[in-house]
Amino acid sequence: MLAAGWTKGLLPQLAQQGHGSAGILIGMRTGLLVFLGFALMAETVGGLRWTPPSGWKSEGTAPMRAATYRIAPAQGDTERAECAVYFFGAGQGGGVQANLDRWKGQFTGTDGKPAAARIQKRTIHGLAVTTIDVSGEYSGMGGPMATARTIKSRYRLLGAIIENPGGNVFLKFTGPERTVAANERNFTQLLDSFQKE
Repeated sequence: MLAAGWTKGLLPQLAQQGHGSAGILIGMRTGLLVFLGFALMAETVGGLRWTPPSGWKSEGTAPMRAATYRIAPAQGDTERAECAVYFFGAGQGGGVQANLDRWKGQFTGTDGKPAAARIQKRTIHGLAVTTIDVSGEYSGMGGPMATARTIKSRYRLLGAIIENPGGNVFLKFTGPERTVAANERNFTQLLDSFQKE
């Protein structure tokens, strides 16, 4: 559809400029290459596709992960951040509220009390999305496989749950506060790119 719209506008322009059929053919090839370039950058899971921000390269898939992006530390931080795209399959991965509660439970304030989280609901390309923003002392994922928890100070999590009939998709961006803040716009760009295939 994008390529068709592009050629509709370009073909008459090339013809008016006297480029003839050879010029039109070159223009169409260029348009097709640009279109395919954007399509190849997109990633997919569960009937949804997305495009990572420029500079965010996926380290590939892993069990339960459709993609993992590692983000270099911002100036003043020593650790990098991680943005994971989780997919467990249709009807799997738990409900929206259960995941929000679990993510919130991974953070406390410096006083040891649960950290305040900002939760919002919105719609992106017809998909219901719930986002969370929480920061403080981060205890990590824990669970039965964890032997010991390491508390990381001044960490932040930007998360999103995209409700999808083919299975919810979970985005979890965690890391040092400065690094996450420096990449918040990139995370929003990633989230806003999700749409049905």
